[in-house]
Amino acid sequence: MTIEAFLELAEAEVAARGEALRALWLEARGRWDAAHVAAQRAGDEGDRAGDWVHAYLHRVEGDEGNAAYWYARAGRKMPAGGTSFAAERAGILAELWGAAREERTKSG
Repeated sequence: MTIEAFLELAEAEVAARGEALRALWLEARGRWDAAHVAAQRAGDEGDRAGDWVHAYLHRVEGDEGNAAYWYARAGRKMPAGGTSFAAERAGILAELWGAAREERTKSG
C-alpha cells in the first residue's frame, strides 16, 4: 500500500482496520490533533500499534522526550537520526496494513 493509495481511501474504510491506522491516515492528511486522539484511544485500549503511531506523532511534533516514552511503551526503538517522517510513516503503514490484512483474512 502506497501512501498515495492509502490517502485515497475513505476514513471509514481505514477506521475499519483499526484506530492506529486511522491515526496515521489523519496525520498524513494534516489533522495532527485528531490523529493524536485516535492514537491515544488505540493505546488506551491496549493496542501497541496505537502507541507506535502515538510515538511517531510526538516525533513529528518535535517532542523527542515524549516520543521516546511512547516508542518504549510500543516496544519500538526510536528511528535512527536522519530518518524522515515520510520514511517512518511509510514503514508504519506497511507493517500495520499488512497486519490488518492478515487479521481480516483470519476473521472472515
